[in-house]
Amino acid sequence: MAENYRVGVYPGTFDPITKGHLHIIKRASRMVDKLVIGVADNDRKKPLFSHEERVEMVREDIKNLKDKACEIEVISFDSLLVHFARDMEASCLFRGLRAVSDFDYEFQMTGMNHRLAPDIETVFLMAADRWQFVSASFVKEIYALGGDVEEFVTPNVIENLAGKLGEKAR
Repeated sequence: MAENYRVGVYPGTFDPITKGHLHIIKRASRMVDKLVIGVADNDRKKPLFSHEERVEMVREDIKNLKDKACEIEVISFDSLLVHFARDMEASCLFRGLRAVSDFDYEFQMTGMNHRLAPDIETVFLMAADRWQFVSASFVKEIYALGGDVEEFVTPNVIENLAGKLGEKAR
């Protein structure tokens, strides 16, 4: 790999991936030569979708994503994030922030990651105004209660939600 070739990792559970995630991915892709989307296999979060389903949803949405500025690869992982980042030869981790509550958690995680891997930087990207309130948890709840989530997720994700929760909204 070339000396100046920069790899970044954007990790997440993506249960499901939202348009807010996709907006962060587009922006992060402008800062590195290769962006790895790390889909965490974390059953402690009790995801609605299986790990394989989440990886496939992310891959499908990335395949259809316009305005990618670099190569983007979707890879599953079930290890410590900094170990995964090292395996990917990443120099930075991208994290999205929506609100102050996100910052508290992310601040602690960044401190711990820095202690474990001081050579890997964490880059915070603030969510755009229109995505600050969007979360995968809200999307699942709104959909399950019959609300329209078309503004927050892609048709691919809506199709997957319908498969899991049935046709709810129109």
